Amino acid sequence: MNKDDMILISVDDHTVEPPDMFKNHLPKKYLDDAPRLVHNADGSDTWQFRDTVIPNVALNAVAGRPKEEYGLEPQGLDEIRPGCYNVDERVKDMNAGGILSSICFPSFPGFAGRLFATDDQDFSVALIRAYNDWHIDEWCGAHPGRFIPMALPVIWDAEACADEVRRVAEKGVHALTFSENPAAMGYPSFHDPYWNPLWKALCDTDTVMNVHIGSSGKLAITAPDAPMDVMITLQPMNIVQAAADLLWSKPVKDFPDLKIALSEGGTGWIPYFLERVDRTYEMHATWTGQDFGGKVPSEVFREHFLTCFISDPVGVRLRHLIGIDNIAWEADYPHSDSMWPDAPEELWEVLTANQVSDSDINKMTHENAMRWYSFDPFRHIPRQEATVGALRKAAEGHDVSTRALSQHTHGQRQGNALMDAAQVNS
Repeated sequence: MNKDDMILISVDDHTVEPPDMFKNHLPKKYLDDAPRLVHNADGSDTWQFRDTVIPNVALNAVAGRPKEEYGLEPQGLDEIRPGCYNVDERVKDMNAGGILSSICFPSFPGFAGRLFATDDQDFSVALIRAYNDWHIDEWCGAHPGRFIPMALPVIWDAEACADEVRRVAEKGVHALTFSENPAAMGYPSFHDPYWNPLWKALCDTDTVMNVHIGSSGKLAITAPDAPMDVMITLQPMNIVQAAADLLWSKPVKDFPDLKIALSEGGTGWIPYFLERVDRTYEMHATWTGQDFGGKVPSEVFREHFLTCFISDPVGVRLRHLIGIDNIAWEADYPHSDSMWPDAPEELWEVLTANQVSDSDINKMTHENAMRWYSFDPFRHIPRQEATVGALRKAAEGHDVSTRALSQHTHGQRQGNALMDAAQVNS
């Protein structure tokens, strides 16, 4: 195999929602009260919903921009690539980056859809359903085989959330985005039987629960005045905590078909984590009462958890200590960790440096994602047209140059967009 022969499915990308997303999916009686995109006098665009203002419509959407423009200040849609919010342009960007298919996490509602929680249950559920139908029917439906659809949860109501999982499953959806720590958002923890209807619905519909780093809005940071680099470095720690929380929880024992993806969490930490949980079980299970039915925690982890990586040389090197069937690749477009459009080059360098076999490459780049998410892009796209080389050939002439897009000087617009975005989730 060579680089151009790879087939890439990304299990973690992001979409910036377009301003007309509710038009075709929200009942007319709610349209006047729906979230709306507002263009401000300073040139920025903000989503506004009742008393909440999301000051950065495209938090960290920096694909194709010079690193000097990376940052967290409020932006307008004219300051990001159209592929961030226009699905036809997104597919062109995917082709140019050699990416066949993608899972797209939400932006302005928060990863767990907490923004839509209001004092009117019917309105709140209608917002969730409208978002999901837009994502499934318009975003994913526009280009069959190019997107793995994923639903927002009704995070504030376990029964209603289970109903929504079943509803979207009938439309072919087998992925749900959720919080990595619902207790941090004021909801029952993973250890509370409150969520049992959701676990059952997920298992009955073969749906993966995706817990994305930072989805609870509780950022891993040491001090308010710590450099931004500290928070960025510690981001995967949210996922380490979620993995421990879920692995030791009852749902993993009571629902053997439960599947959980640790989205954007990386993989290099997992071999030590698995050693640590097995050691903890060996030394403490007698008095803590843990029982995995004759298995050790690391075995159970591999039965329930999918992990993902962008490049992760250490994780790729230790892939068999993680579990080769539990690893999937991600591109993270259009965020600043993404190497778009050169992700295949970065990935191939890591794979060849670690002498990864063709079989292992196929599992990590697309086969595991297809199996975990019950997704078959080849029903729509011939395999020979799905490779990095074939997709890039189809994208010849598409502009992928790095361009300055900022319409304002650094620091001109006020506000800490990262913290404001966290408040949406918290």
